[in-house]
Amino acid sequence: MENISIIGAGTMGRGIALSCLAAGYNVKVHDVNEESLQVCRQYIEKYSDKTSIIYTTDLKEVAQEADLIIEAVLELMDLKIAVFKELDQYAPEKAILATNTSTMSPTEIAAQTSRPEQCIALHFFNPVPKMKLIEVIRGLETSEETIERCLAFGKSIGKECVKINEFPGFAVSRMNCLIGNEAMNMVMEGVGSIEDIDKSIKLGLNHPMGPLALADLVGLDTRLRNMEYLYETLGEKYRPCPILKKYVKAGWLGKKSGRGFYQYD
Repeated sequence: MENISIIGAGTMGRGIALSCLAAGYNVKVHDVNEESLQVCRQYIEKYSDKTSIIYTTDLKEVAQEADLIIEAVLELMDLKIAVFKELDQYAPEKAILATNTSTMSPTEIAAQTSRPEQCIALHFFNPVPKMKLIEVIRGLETSEETIERCLAFGKSIGKECVKINEFPGFAVSRMNCLIGNEAMNMVMEGVGSIEDIDKSIKLGLNHPMGPLALADLVGLDTRLRNMEYLYETLGEKYRPCPILKKYVKAGWLGKKSGRGFYQYD
C-alpha cells in the first residue's frame, strides 16, 4: 500500500489522514464541503510539516489511484451505502474499501458493491493520532487477504489491531455506549453531578476520561445515532437516555458545538 484516501474531512477523517501522512503514505482527503476541507488542511498543517496531501471535492479523483479508501462520513447507513456505491465505480480493482463505522454492518455496506470480499470496517478511535486501537471487523464475505492487508496497514501507522467478527456495536462501542448511557441515566436521576459521576468512573474504574466527557468529545448527535442503531438491533438495554435526545434537540452536541454535558470555550 502506498496511496490512502479518506472520505470525510471531519474529526475522524482528519485524524486518520494525519496518522497516515505521518507514516509516509500518499494521502488524499475528500469532502463535499469546501469549508470542512479547509478546517482539515489547517489541522494537518498545525501538526505536520509534510505537505504531500491532496484535498478535493471530486470523489472520482480521490478514488482512482487508491490502494485503501477509508470512509469516515456520518453514521447514517444510507449515506455510507451511497458513498460505497460510487467508490466501487471509481476505485482500482484491487483497492480495499473500508468504513470507519463504530456500530454499523460492513456486510450490509459491502453487499452494495461488486467487491464484498475487499470491504471491511476499520474502527478508529478519537483522537486518532493518540488512540492506539483499531478494531478490524470482518464482514460476511471479507477475505483473509483483505484482513491481513488491513492488519499490516494498522501496524504501519503505529496502531494495535484486534480482529472482531461483525455484530452490532462490535466490541468497544457496544460496551462504551452502555456505560455512557447509564451515566446519562444517573445524571437524569440525580445520582450525582456530571463532574462527580465522571470522576467516579474515571478514578474508580481507571478510565482515562469520564463517560460524559467522552460522549461530548464523540458528539452527542453521533452518540444518539449509535444508540438508536443498537436499540434497533440489540434491544431494550440500548434505549437512548431521554436526556441525550433532549440535548441533541437543543443543539447541545458536545465539544464541537460548545455545549453538551459540559460547556466549552
